[in-house]
Amino acid sequence: MRGLAGACAVLIAAIAATGCGTTGLPEAGSGDATQGRVLFKANCGQCHTLADAGTKGVIGPNLDNAFLQSRADGLGDLTVQSVVRDQIAYPVEHPTTGAPGMPANIVTGDDADSVALYVASVAALPVRPQPGAEAGGSAGGAAPDGKAIFAEAGCGGCHTLKAAGATGTVGPNLDDAKPPKALVIDRVTNGKGVMPSFKDSYSTEQIAAVADYVSTNAGQ
Repeated sequence: MRGLAGACAVLIAAIAATGCGTTGLPEAGSGDATQGRVLFKANCGQCHTLADAGTKGVIGPNLDNAFLQSRADGLGDLTVQSVVRDQIAYPVEHPTTGAPGMPANIVTGDDADSVALYVASVAALPVRPQPGAEAGGSAGGAAPDGKAIFAEAGCGGCHTLKAAGATGTVGPNLDDAKPPKALVIDRVTNGKGVMPSFKDSYSTEQIAAVADYVSTNAGQ
């Protein structure tokens, strides 16, 4: 019973750190962690830091930090998955700053299960080497795909860009701003305000490709 009480205390702490309720444990193994990583980077990484995904968002909680003590206390992946899944469905205001929570159901159904499974499998754990090239990369000598990088990096979660079908409102509306390529390169490389730097996640060539995509298509 003491062990169970300790696990419950850890779960409450994790819930408080991530700001969520509880809806019950998901089915063991539900979701696809590989797809979850892609979805996390596209929809969550602009707000959350997660080392395995290479994301450094600062708007929401750092997920590695949020589950660090839980890992040390032996909280299982299935419980972490449930905590994350609930946060996706029922986000609340930030427990420390009182800032509004993320939009509810930013991903849904099987996609939400996959994101939760992925986060549960990597949060607060050593980073694993990723097989193959990242989306938008230059495997086989192909030029980086700026549009694919824009989607993968989750730029559309914060910025509006009609050409990309993006309607984010956290950051500047790129169609209105029409930023020149040099400015986009600087912002993506170095970050500014709540926008994180992506220089550790993408190569110089990939950053140039997404900057070219944005500057060429903004306002079209």
